Formats: sequence, C-alpha cells, structure tokens
Amino acid sequence: MKTNLKELVELSSIDKHIDSFIPKIEAVNKHIEKAQKKISSIQEEIAEINSTIEENNKKVYMFEEQIKLLNEQLKENAKKTKDVSTEKELKALSLEEDIAKEKISFANEEIERLRSINEKKDAINKELETQLESREAEFQEATNEAMKVKNDIEISKAELFAKRETIIGELEQKILGFYEKIRIWAGNSAVVPVRKQACYGCYMKISDKVYADVIKSAEIVTCPHCGRILYIDDLEAEA
Repeated sequence: MKTNLKELVELSSIDKHIDSFIPKIEAVNKHIEKAQKKISSIQEEIAEINSTIEENNKKVYMFEEQIKLLNEQLKENAKKTKDVSTEKELKALSLEEDIAKEKISFANEEIERLRSINEKKDAINKELETQLESREAEFQEATNEAMKVKNDIEISKAELFAKRETIIGELEQKILGFYEKIRIWAGNSAVVPVRKQACYGCYMKISDKVYADVIKSAEIVTCPHCGRILYIDDLEAEA
C-alpha cells in the first residue's frame, strides 16, 4: 500500500502542476485581449471621426449646390430688373436679392466652419493612426509571446500527461477511482501532507491513532474531518 500512497502523492503533484498552467494561459489570453481592446477602441474612434468628416462633406456639398442655385437666381433677377416697370416689382426683386445674398453668406460661413472642423478632425486622425500603429505592434508582440508561452506549456503538459498515464497504469483502479472522487470536490488538495499532527487540507488536528496510521502508511488514510488522503512529507518525517 505504501507504493500506492507514493504514487498518489506523485499523481496529485502532477495534477496540481497541470492545473497550474490554466492561470498562465488565462493571463496571456487576457494580455492579448487587453491589447486588442486598445486597438478596437482607437479604430472605433477613427471610424467615428471619419463618419463625422463624411457627414460634414455632404453638408458642404449641399451648401455649395445651394449657392449655385442662389447665384443663378441672382442672375435671373438681374435680367428681370431691366424689364421692371413698377416700383413694387423693383422692391420685390430687391427683397429676393437680399434674401438670396443672406443665404449665400450663411452657406459660405457654414462651409468654412465645417471645413475647419474637418481639418481638426483630420489632425486628430493622424495622431490616432500613429497610436494605432504602436498598439498593433504591441498586439503582435503580445501574440508572439503568447504563442511561445502556450507552446512551452503544451510541451510541458505532454510530458506531464505521459508521466500521469504511467502512474495511472501502475495504480490499483479502486484506489485511482477513490482519488478521482475526492478530487472532484477537493481539486488539487485531494492528497495533502500532515504537519504538526494537522491535516494540511482543512488544517484540523488529527488524533494520535490517525496520525500513527499515517506514519505507518500501511494503508490509505483519510482525514477524519475533511476526507482528504493524508501522507507524511519529508519535513514532518525529519521532525
């Protein structure tokens, strides 16, 4: 039974090591995700600015078309003035001319204002594009580093799984099943050492009899408080 206990301790250590890769993978994935979010944020900002610029350009075009029509109207009114015979008609044409000129003036002011906004937006876009290049370089670096970490982990996992299979092959199926049942709820603390006569899974003190049984290692001994498999490690043995 001592052999089984030794193998269980080793199996537990391997399982703990395998599971320790999970937070490492999560960490590199989180780093990539964070880098991607920075890129997406800048891209969204650029897209929003481009949308504003496009909308402003459409408005500029509409104002320019309006100015063309108003100028045509002024030309027509100038022709009509030659044929005006009454003061009332003259005043009406004059009023139309004043309104048209006001509209042209307003349109020109709006065109100037919108173009000024677009110039500022273009300047911001250039800065954002520079930032985007930098963020994309960071993302690529993070991706390359993540691939390296993951490759290293996969190699280590393959070695550990091979060792695990060897140990499983040597263990009695009944004991292996017992270990796996405990591992379902205890995770990587299914097999724990006893130190200072206490279970290092639940940290509760065990009785002298249970402690003596653990020292003997004649059979698999579990903690009477939490049910974890107990063993004496090197530190306790020396003590």
